[in-house]
Amino acid sequence: MQVRATLQDGEAYAGLILGKDEPDYHLILLPGDAADVSWPTATEWAAAHGGVLPTRRELALLFANLREAFERNWYWSSEPHETRTQLVWGQNFASGIQTIYGRPYRGHARAIRRIPIP
Repeated sequence: MQVRATLQDGEAYAGLILGKDEPDYHLILLPGDAADVSWPTATEWAAAHGGVLPTRRELALLFANLREAFERNWYWSSEPHETRTQLVWGQNFASGIQTIYGRPYRGHARAIRRIPIP
């Protein structure tokens, strides 16, 4: 499958995610950026744009391969903290650090989609 040939306008190919408990898949960054949004709003925004918020692993790959497609700001992930569910993980695209913030915190959001590898 030629993944790049399936990209829609404004999309960017981020790379391959090796599945741990799921099949491997290709990661696609969707166009657009939401600024100054809480986590619930970021989640809704991503869905309205035909995608989802990235996981922590996906954010790390986006930082490594498509850092220039992001502002030097903090971006929400889809993952609540394992034991403190009122907190959610995110990625700082200035420093590369991943950290947690409360759901009301106002950050940025980008949406992704996944293409399974048969």
